[in-house]
Amino acid sequence: MSRTAEPKRSTSLRRVVAEAEALGLGITPVRLEDGTRTAADAAAACGCTVGQIVKSIIFRVAESDRHVLFLTAGDNQVDPAKAGALVGAPLEKADAAGIRKHTGFAIGGVSPLGHVTPIETFFDPDLLSYDVVWAAAGTPHHVFSVAPQALAEALRPKVAPFTA
Repeated sequence: MSRTAEPKRSTSLRRVVAEAEALGLGITPVRLEDGTRTAADAAAACGCTVGQIVKSIIFRVAESDRHVLFLTAGDNQVDPAKAGALVGAPLEKADAAGIRKHTGFAIGGVSPLGHVTPIETFFDPDLLSYDVVWAAAGTPHHVFSVAPQALAEALRPKVAPFTA
């Protein structure tokens, strides 16, 4: 997959960059021509390990409109029971409409930051074992690299184990 720098054109991408700047994170979005359907695809395109890909997984609290974001290492899977225990309620997979409504992003482009509404966020401690991680920048074709410690300090998520 080819990588190219690109002007900030999409509204979602501009929102991510603006929040990153406001939080003191100097990010440079990179366009991946072929997009990334899987964490393995993203890792290959970014030239990193699968674990260095930040997956933004959204769950919905059962029988509610409350949505929760889990930022996890690309080689990990969110365990819904562990995640639900952290949230204090059973979780269900969020649908595309709910994800778009609460984050402003389409599936495949959900960024750790730049959401249209505040969202409760949990952070996989395994991400902190890397010097650099890569995350979606608001579109299925854009990513950015960041030090995971800097991302956690900026977002102030709950850092806790929730993976299988």
